[in-house]
Amino acid sequence: MSGEREARTMAQKTPHTTDDGVGSGPRPAPEQSAQVILSNEPGSFAWGVLANRHPALIQQVRDAFPYGPRQHEALDALLEQNNNGVIEPLAPSEPDHEQWSVWGRELFGRSWFDAPFLWAESYFYRRLLDAIGYFGTGPWRGVDPFAPFKRAELRGTAVDEELRALDALADVPADERATALLRASVWGNRADLGFRVTEGDTAPGAAADDLVADDSPLLWRLLPAGADATVAVVADNAGRELIPDLILIDHLLLHRHADRIVLHVKPYPYYVSDAMTADVVDCLRRLMEAPGEAGRIGSRLWDAMATGHLEVRAHPFFCAPLPYEEMPTDLRAEFAAATVTILKGDLNYRRLVGDRTWDATTPFADRTAYFPGAVTALRTLKSDVMVGLEQKTLDALERSGAAWRTSGTHALIQVRG
Repeated sequence: MSGEREARTMAQKTPHTTDDGVGSGPRPAPEQSAQVILSNEPGSFAWGVLANRHPALIQQVRDAFPYGPRQHEALDALLEQNNNGVIEPLAPSEPDHEQWSVWGRELFGRSWFDAPFLWAESYFYRRLLDAIGYFGTGPWRGVDPFAPFKRAELRGTAVDEELRALDALADVPADERATALLRASVWGNRADLGFRVTEGDTAPGAAADDLVADDSPLLWRLLPAGADATVAVVADNAGRELIPDLILIDHLLLHRHADRIVLHVKPYPYYVSDAMTADVVDCLRRLMEAPGEAGRIGSRLWDAMATGHLEVRAHPFFCAPLPYEEMPTDLRAEFAAATVTILKGDLNYRRLVGDRTWDATTPFADRTAYFPGAVTALRTLKSDVMVGLEQKTLDALERSGAAWRTSGTHALIQVRG
């Protein structure tokens, strides 16, 4: 069996989780009509992430902190393994060694490029934290290696301009404001520090109406004004993406589209700019310190936290290398209790529909039928996975000759009620 074919066969076996989020071993996945995306095709997007983005990120993390010899040696080793070596298990002393031993037991000893792309990306970030001692007992324990990048972005002039623009929206009719804030949340997903490691700053040429799918009318029907609704929002990136997410949350609460919102974030650093609780706090402070409408929004959100109308949670599953089909029972129950769950960003989309080479016209409702309740995806396109397009839309995109799937110049709002 060839390496690629063998890896693909192994990738069809999907670990499932128990109630505590621990993988309990591989089981045959449901019959799928598309192949799991690997990273071993030179020139592909997945290959470029491992070959270019990961080495560049290791260098950026190395330069951002005055790490000692042990961290530098560990980063060197991770770079060599990523480029030329094989996947190795975590040390037995690591707190989640047993989890990852189950999740990766059929992948250890393989090239990183022959592992499923979603798994390889997730495990790379876990190994990066291992290299810098994030979970260790030394002085670098709990120090976010991506914090300097997040803070620099949050302090940037671009954020000042975006917050000032809120003043012009303050007196706009509520329905028009809702549309504008929803679009801002979608396009905020372009503010992805990991994407910009190799793609440069936010992608040029994107237009505010460049949505390949827009089911927003269905979302607003699910959340009419005055509804006693609970909304789950699964965040993606911190900083310039999280701020418009928080502003949208404020609008939902202020205009009574929701009575309670649960904001789900990562429990530890993940995918460069992914949001944790500390990032939520940083963004709230950034809003509160701003003049005008932004400051008022920040104050309302701060109060909403105090009164329980806005709650932050950080389930360990959000840092697992698994699709949402394998979510643990407790998280499934949370989403089932929500009026709608809003999933932000590209990674959440890949986990929602499955990181596979789907036909782009595969119905979104079919791929999310397993999800325990109404679900909405707000995503800027930055990877190959795509479902839910109309044939005429797909034909036009393909004729354009552009890298529309991966360039960050297109976005979508997809809803299954």
